Amino acid sequence: MSGADRSPVGTEPRLGYPHLGFGVGLRSPHFQEVLEREPAVDWFEAISENYMDSRGFSRHVLDRVAERYPVVLHGVSLSIGSADPLDLDYLTRLGRLAREVSAAWVSDHLCWTGTLGKNTHDLLPMPLDEDTLRHVVSRVRTAQDVLERRLVLENPSSYLTFSGDTLAEWEFLAALAEEADCGILLDVNNVYVSSVNHGFDPVAYIEAIPASRIVQIHLAGHTHCGTHILDTHDGPVNDRVWELYRLAYGRTRGVSTLVEWDSRIPPLSALHAEVLEARRQVTEGSGGAEDRGLDAGRGEGAQEPRDPGGAHPPGAAWVELS
Repeated sequence: MSGADRSPVGTEPRLGYPHLGFGVGLRSPHFQEVLEREPAVDWFEAISENYMDSRGFSRHVLDRVAERYPVVLHGVSLSIGSADPLDLDYLTRLGRLAREVSAAWVSDHLCWTGTLGKNTHDLLPMPLDEDTLRHVVSRVRTAQDVLERRLVLENPSSYLTFSGDTLAEWEFLAALAEEADCGILLDVNNVYVSSVNHGFDPVAYIEAIPASRIVQIHLAGHTHCGTHILDTHDGPVNDRVWELYRLAYGRTRGVSTLVEWDSRIPPLSALHAEVLEARRQVTEGSGGAEDRGLDAGRGEGAQEPRDPGGAHPPGAAWVELS
């Protein structure tokens, strides 16, 4: 990792990365409008795999966008939690793309996506224990060395846990960030989705994450199915997620925020309106969780944080894997 990318560890917000403002994902239905109108968006996030090997129109769009706006790369295939060896060719191509578009940072998910060389194209949960933590810390350090920059990792939404878990997800993520010296992309919607699915306190989660390591925040819509929530990215941000976002944003002293909308994608103007709502949420008024009537921010139907080795709270939607 280059010296320029290793900001001093401590209380410096965002590990020294800039606060880019309020951004949107770069999606193909908006390509033409983005090129022609240059909308008043602070920054764009691009899915890494869509551009790594492309020299066609999509890459042309990304290159033009990168000339006019800050760009962040967000991956879905690093598979940092897999038992397979790290794909060094993938990392080399990712690093090249990051240099070519001057990416502000590179992010991916705390998950695994396949094994034996097969990609499931899904973000799969990992066992949360000390052995897995050591495994992932080592892989993050290697990935950062190849990329020559810090990696920023996102908490995924989840729908099952492992019966052998000994760490809560927030404990695992916080320890990983400190031990591997990486950044965190805090997906507030994912925190809420998982809090309902597994019955934990979403505020306890957010308050356990080292704020100085949060480089970015994600917001998105979800679908409530009655017994559980799906992270569908197909609608506006939920009111409970806005409440948690205000808490998370306040703890970071300000951090780059992006609204994801990946299904039933609306016109760019509607997406931009949701981004402007995110700005309004954190610029009109302030205060702690108690001031916002969060009751410590518990999610809908959520229970007190549980010992990962203990029983799940009643009413939570979950599946355990041995």
